[in-house]
Amino acid sequence: MSVKADPCSQPSLMHPDQAIPLLLEQVSPISDTEVVLLPHALGRVLAENLASCIDLPPFDNSSMDGYAFRFADLQHQTEQTALRLIGSSFAGHGFAGAAQANTCIRIMTGAPVPAGYDTVQMQEETQVQGEFILINHPKGKGANVRCRGEELTQGTQVLNAGIQIGAAELGVLATIGVSQVRVYRQLKVAFFSTGDELRPVGSELAPGQIYDSNRYSIQGLLSRANVEWLDLGVVIDDPEAIRQAFRQAASQSDLVLTSGGVSVGEADFTKQILDEEGQITFWKLAIKPGKPFAMGRIGKAIFCGLPGNPVSSMVTFYKLVWPILNKMQGLTPKAPLMLPAILTTPVRKQPGRVEYQRGILSRNSQGELEVAITGSQGSGMLTSMSLANCFVLLEQFQGDTLAGTKVTVEPFNSVLC
Repeated sequence: MSVKADPCSQPSLMHPDQAIPLLLEQVSPISDTEVVLLPHALGRVLAENLASCIDLPPFDNSSMDGYAFRFADLQHQTEQTALRLIGSSFAGHGFAGAAQANTCIRIMTGAPVPAGYDTVQMQEETQVQGEFILINHPKGKGANVRCRGEELTQGTQVLNAGIQIGAAELGVLATIGVSQVRVYRQLKVAFFSTGDELRPVGSELAPGQIYDSNRYSIQGLLSRANVEWLDLGVVIDDPEAIRQAFRQAASQSDLVLTSGGVSVGEADFTKQILDEEGQITFWKLAIKPGKPFAMGRIGKAIFCGLPGNPVSSMVTFYKLVWPILNKMQGLTPKAPLMLPAILTTPVRKQPGRVEYQRGILSRNSQGELEVAITGSQGSGMLTSMSLANCFVLLEQFQGDTLAGTKVTVEPFNSVLC
């Protein structure tokens, strides 16, 4: 199949910020949904808006261990009032009696505040005197009482479709009594490596051979992305083997991901097979490490081709594939967190490409954010990724940068942490 002309392709290098919206235009969110029990919803993408069917909290309750009473019974000409103790209210076992004038009840955190009582004083501000409790006056009526519906009322929308369900969302859903939720099905991603030089870890290396590290990095990245992944292993440099791998991957997944063989004019079979089997655009982006990146379709599946150098592969996944996966999963897009920090080490850079150098972000003794480069930034030096906790963003036409300069950093999110 011939490659279709693409208005996005251009001979000059494209800024990654310009490329991302154009890449996202080529994909659509999956529409298939399923209902899962709450314990299995962690990390899934919510497929519907959810409203609460109850008030939260569902009843007036105490935010402190202490004593509940009527604020009107306090003798306001003094700083303390003695009230007679007539009962108690514990979480799950409320006070069964009726409120009485000049009385109080013992109450624990989360326990119901009985009708008629309206204020709670913490036990540290009280003294026991026989059957009476001497209470230091609180600042006002309603102190230490969490009122029914003060967080939200029945019918209030609490979670929006398109959010990823985390631990806090699980807690919210449980709080309002939701036992199962409708989520988008998990995205399916198939990936493989190509090359006769690649050897499995644990084997002996012959001259000219290397271990296949990219597949393990990609597996880790996809696991963090909460997708269902299929590892098709290493495919030898044979046209028919590569063709069958692409066909198998496309038939079993929503997205096919490879590393290596995406440079224009590279002397291998990958580009040839892609041209024949799919509709592929080869991009040259003004990004370092990175630059070569391929995207298109093979059958019904989206295809993304990463560079072969290990760091380039991870950076382009993070900056380009991660947004694509998010959109395909139905996630609401979020801008990455960017922070200013003081550079503590000088940086060498040639103008021409946006660079994502690996950095270690920390806070100095004055409380200021500072960042140090992890050392050599070669695209094959994967240890620089394991040492780093952020990218130092150096703009396209920026040159060498001195220590002490304020730079922009992007802390790693959950996919790289």
